[in-house]
Amino acid sequence: MVEPRKIESQLCFGIYNTSKKFSRYYQIVLSQFNLTYPQYITMLVLWEHAPMTVRELGSYLDLDSGTLTPLLKRLEKQGWVTRTRSHKDERVVIVDTTDYAKEQRDKVYEHVNQCFSVLDMSQEDIQKCLKMVNAVGDRLDNVSEQKLKDVE
Repeated sequence: MVEPRKIESQLCFGIYNTSKKFSRYYQIVLSQFNLTYPQYITMLVLWEHAPMTVRELGSYLDLDSGTLTPLLKRLEKQGWVTRTRSHKDERVVIVDTTDYAKEQRDKVYEHVNQCFSVLDMSQEDIQKCLKMVNAVGDRLDNVSEQKLKDVE
């Protein structure tokens, strides 16, 4: 008989629990900008790569258009982004940042980046942690359907 592992020793629980805590932190910090965490990460991609299509944005965020479209509509209504149809193909929607979003970018970064000083984490600590988390994600991406079925 296999001894069940305790919840505290489960990597998935550690990542899940930490993610919830990050979400609470971001909810508080981003509230003054009227942004949710999904809106914030959308803006991060747009600040770096806009203008871009909804499809390209979805690829960066690993979100489908059914999830992304309502989020973008709210960002547009709040003045953060514009959405326009492509002149070449009207099925394609181009997303860009507004002047307001460009003006707010550094303020948002400043508030969010306080997290790491509050956590007392060095840039080296952050990079090590990120590298490990990304490695776990990459390994999960590489798990084939067949491997998952073999586990059953």
